[in-house]
Amino acid sequence: MLPNRMNLPKQVEEQLKRLKQYTGVTPNVAARIAFFRSIESGFRYHDDGRKLDGALVLDKVTWLGETSQVTELMLQLEYPELDDKESMKAWSAHVEDGISSIRSSKSIVELSVRLV
Repeated sequence: MLPNRMNLPKQVEEQLKRLKQYTGVTPNVAARIAFFRSIESGFRYHDDGRKLDGALVLDKVTWLGETSQVTELMLQLEYPELDDKESMKAWSAHVEDGISSIRSSKSIVELSVRLV
């Protein structure tokens, strides 16, 4: 289960904010898209000592929205041994992995083409 308050690494947070400037897609929605793109790609989280040092600390409901239950179930299926804090790091790693393929989108049209 993910903790109620979650954040990302500063670098990922900046990429999400930049994506919002270009496309209008809010960081929480972009993080949801990135997470599921990463899961679909087969990426696997391994603890690499990453720091979740971003300033954008949002509650779980804001970050995940209606995908909350599915996101937590996916994390539990992939990583049944992780505790809350480690699950947040795994979620963060998936967001970081998934954002790499969409972060350079300069418009909502370009983003939508990348999602196909």
